[in-house]
Amino acid sequence: MTDGRLLTARFDQHDRLIAADPDFAALNERAGGAVGELLAIPQLATVVRLARRLRILVQRTVVIADAEADLECWVRANPGSDGVSLSVSPMRERPAWRATGSVHAAPPPGALWLWEADATLRLTRLPSEIGDGRGFDAPSLIGKPLTDLFTLQPDAAGGMPLLEALAMQRDFDRQAAVIRNGGGSVTLAATARRNAAGVFAGFVGGVFPAEATKATPAEDVAATFNTRLDGILRAPLTRIIASADSINAAEDGPIDPHYVDYAADIASAGRHLMGLVDDLADIEAVERDDFTILTEPVDLADVMRRAAGLFAVRAADAGVTLDTQGLDAPLVASGEFRRVLQILVNLIGNALRYSPRGGTVWLRIQRDGGRAVAIVADQGKGIAPKDQALVFEKFARVDPREPGGSGLGLYISRRLARAMGGAIELDSAPGEGARFMLALPLVPATVTAR
Repeated sequence: MTDGRLLTARFDQHDRLIAADPDFAALNERAGGAVGELLAIPQLATVVRLARRLRILVQRTVVIADAEADLECWVRANPGSDGVSLSVSPMRERPAWRATGSVHAAPPPGALWLWEADATLRLTRLPSEIGDGRGFDAPSLIGKPLTDLFTLQPDAAGGMPLLEALAMQRDFDRQAAVIRNGGGSVTLAATARRNAAGVFAGFVGGVFPAEATKATPAEDVAATFNTRLDGILRAPLTRIIASADSINAAEDGPIDPHYVDYAADIASAGRHLMGLVDDLADIEAVERDDFTILTEPVDLADVMRRAAGLFAVRAADAGVTLDTQGLDAPLVASGEFRRVLQILVNLIGNALRYSPRGGTVWLRIQRDGGRAVAIVADQGKGIAPKDQALVFEKFARVDPREPGGSGLGLYISRRLARAMGGAIELDSAPGEGARFMLALPLVPATVTAR
């Protein structure tokens, strides 16, 4: 297989194999696949899906488990309007990788039976009998690709949790599959394992009844949504930001100042997109009917100080003073700590964004009857009464031409405040700045806050 031949194949818009040269077809058949079906080689299927979804050319080195050896290949997936063209160039053949005793991971609990696979998805451990043992010689499957045992099935959204987990080298669950040789439908879940050096070394997995891990519609949408964000957006954006920051810092030596500025712009844009991804994930959560908030005592003074600390450098760079006087005495409210912090971070970030250089943002807390109130006030240009309801709407911006966020922060913050039994109120007028108040139920002073 390493004689320099180029293997080629084409896939439709649903990642089904529609054409392949004889060598590729034979490789796919050895993995249990066929023309007209989803690609049976997980490492290649991951690249095909990535190219189709991102609509960009994807090239990388992958290692494929084939027969008694592992093939190291250069893979090129080129998306088009009608699907993806794939070319595979085998570079070298090497003995199959075997897990060592130093590799550990806890299996997912509650499984009917367990399986293990190495980093190339070769099976390394199985029970003596699989299911009811129909038609299987489990020992003979050791060292064979995972797809010799399972046919993977896409979920309702076309996703393949196992493939995405393989690409991200992380845990997965809710992977629909069919056990070959009439073993029936099941659901797979697995924990990613790593060796002593922290390198991904495969999966410790479990097999569950098909209905046992079936999600409710809301849970299924949530899992699919967040998996897509994590796999498709968060990880690439993290790499883009890290690379741009590295260039901006000239870690590899002096570079043209123009490129330093370009890198800073790229990193800034990447962080903006990352913030949008986080906002979209929050919207998916807060708009679900079953969305719930923890109820715990929260010291607003402590949370306000922490939020202010997160903006110390940004405020200094913007020439804006954060006035935190009066935050020494505790004021305990009922809410969820991380959600209260999220709201105050949003309010302080907005205040800094619209504050003029030399201005001040005041951070205060106070009691108001049975409510504990956190106040963020700025010296910006203010918000007209007719626009004050608009700023709390989804994707709303009073002036879209101004630099700013996604128009989601205040919408999410108000939803979170209401879920905690509170509210966000606004007091503002043109030319007089803005005063945002987070009001939550007051907790008696005898209760200890986190």
